[in-house]
Amino acid sequence: MKGNGRRILVGMSGGVDSSVAAWLLQRDGWDVVGVTMKVWPQDCISRAEDKCCGPSAIADARGVAHRLGIPHYVVDEADQFEKIVIDYFSSEYRAGRTPNPCVMCNEHLKFGSLRAKARALGADFLATGHYAIIEHHGDRAILRKGIDPRKDQSYFLFSLNQDQLLHSLAPLGGMTKPEIRDIARELGLKVAEKVDSQEICFVPGNDYRAFLRGHLGTEEFLRGGIFDTDGNFLGNHEGIELFTIGQRKGLPGGSPKPRYVVDIDPESARVIVGGEEDLVREEFEVDRVTWHAGVPTQALRVNVKIRYAHAGTDAWLHALPGHRGRVVLDQPQRAVTPGQAAVFYDGDRVVGGGWIARQPAPVPA
Repeated sequence: MKGNGRRILVGMSGGVDSSVAAWLLQRDGWDVVGVTMKVWPQDCISRAEDKCCGPSAIADARGVAHRLGIPHYVVDEADQFEKIVIDYFSSEYRAGRTPNPCVMCNEHLKFGSLRAKARALGADFLATGHYAIIEHHGDRAILRKGIDPRKDQSYFLFSLNQDQLLHSLAPLGGMTKPEIRDIARELGLKVAEKVDSQEICFVPGNDYRAFLRGHLGTEEFLRGGIFDTDGNFLGNHEGIELFTIGQRKGLPGGSPKPRYVVDIDPESARVIVGGEEDLVREEFEVDRVTWHAGVPTQALRVNVKIRYAHAGTDAWLHALPGHRGRVVLDQPQRAVTPGQAAVFYDGDRVVGGGWIARQPAPVPA
């Protein structure tokens, strides 16, 4: 889409992707304004130094904006980030679920709060460096996978509504990562070789247990017992927050075959363990579903991703009342994890997505 002088706000994280996105839009005639979110409270600055939206990232984004000759602003979203993303992250573990904070950050901050900032600066559109394709067709928008299968991020954008998509652009969706780096080198951007972040931005060392200990305090953990699928008590645990579905480490020994966490019950604080076969699911339910083309009136054939790194598998998708859905898998899948996003595709098109609901393991009383 050509800009024709229209203003667009570009979320700049200080990385190579959003930097090149800003240049591509500038090249295509947009009046580009760069903005970087400061999401770290002052007492967390030290651990944020090398993270997305930390101090060094802000400096990198400012340097790129200067190189491109575009204005750059920093907006303080630390309070909202704490309430919307970090509190959600912690509360999901307390509920026995495994969260996906990137989806929440995109929906509520990058395509939520920043959208309001865009309007305040006279911009009707917002852009990011996500590897996804957003097509505009009159009063409807279509979200598609990015063409680079190793970098596609449409999974993380499934919960955006039509209003958000209609006012958003993702200029990198039709490009590959090597192409992006080549452009950055040609432009002489210092971030051209910057390494991609591979972890949750607010969890140092990707150690979520240590983060929860510091954020919640171990005295707040829900302690209880570890049981097998026959109801036998195996030992105590220090908190359900320290477990995820499919986990093998940190479980009681004494079994002739490997044990895995197969269910987490927040009401009883029980952690249920079983064999690998107990991790396999033929179907599951999702709640808080976002439907991109309206609620389907009959079963849909879809390809579903049950986690970001999942290759996807074919399934039947049935809409249920109350923004819910039931997914019947062609091939049973391992470790369908409550709290993770399940995103539904028709080819490369996102038709919807929701949050995997808990399906309790059958445990005797």
